[in-house]
Amino acid sequence: MSTTLCQVMGFLVAALGVTGTILATAMDTWSTQDLYDNPVTAVFQYQGLWRSCVRQSSGFTECRPYFTILGLPAMFQAVRALMIVGIVLGILGLLVCIFALKCIRIGTMEDSAKANMTLTSGIMFIVAGLCAITGVSVFANMLVTNFWMSTTNMYQGMQNVQNSTSVSCRYTFGSALFVGWVAGGLALVGGIMMCLACRGLIPEESRYKAVSYNASGRNISYRTGPYKGYEPDTKARKGPGYEEAPRSDDGRRSYPSKYDYV
Repeated sequence: MSTTLCQVMGFLVAALGVTGTILATAMDTWSTQDLYDNPVTAVFQYQGLWRSCVRQSSGFTECRPYFTILGLPAMFQAVRALMIVGIVLGILGLLVCIFALKCIRIGTMEDSAKANMTLTSGIMFIVAGLCAITGVSVFANMLVTNFWMSTTNMYQGMQNVQNSTSVSCRYTFGSALFVGWVAGGLALVGGIMMCLACRGLIPEESRYKAVSYNASGRNISYRTGPYKGYEPDTKARKGPGYEEAPRSDDGRRSYPSKYDYV
C-alpha cells in the first residue's frame, strides 16, 4: 500500500511541477520594471522569453514578440533551450508514469516491467526539474548582473543625458521566476518519490535471488606415476592344487600326457 501511495503521490507532484514549468515558460513576466526610484509612472514594462510588453496607465497593454533569434544573447537562448527540454522530458515522463502506475493493469504486464518504467519516469522528472531550476537561475543571474551594472552607471554619471533614460529603466525579478523555481522543485521531488517507489515494485524473488552450486560427487584426485608396462599376475593363477610343470634341459616346460595318468 505504501508503494502505491508513494507512486501516486510522486505522479501528482511531478504533474504539478511539469504544469508549472509550462506556465512559467509561457508567462511574460520574467523580468519587470523596477519602480523603486519612480513608483509613479505612465508606462510599465515587463519582458518574457518570447515577447516584451508595455502597459500604460490607461490599462492598454501592447506586446511585441522577438522577431529575431540570432540577435538575442546566448544566455537568453540557453534559458529557452533549458525550459523546452524540461517541458519535453516532463511530458514524456508523465506518459511513461501513467502506464507504470501499480493501480492500472494493462494486459499481462509484470511488476518488474512496471518497476523499470517507474524508474525511467523518475529519472525524467529529476532531469526536467533540474533543467527548469537551472534555466530560471541563469535568467535571474542575468537580471542581477544587469541591475547592478545599471545602478553603477546611474550613480557614476557615465552615460549622457540621451542614454540616461534607457539606463534608468532597470528590471527586477518577475513572478514567472518564482513559478519556475517552485515548479522545478516539485518536479524534482516527484522524480525522487518515483525512484523510491521503484524499489517496492521489484519482486522479492528477483531482489534476493541467489544460486547455490552443489558438487554432484566427491572430489577425486588423480595421481600420475611411471608406466611399468604389462606384467602378468602369475601369483593369482597359483592355487592350492597348482604345481608348476617341470622344465626340460633346453628350458622348455614339459607337460604330462594322458598316458602318464594310467
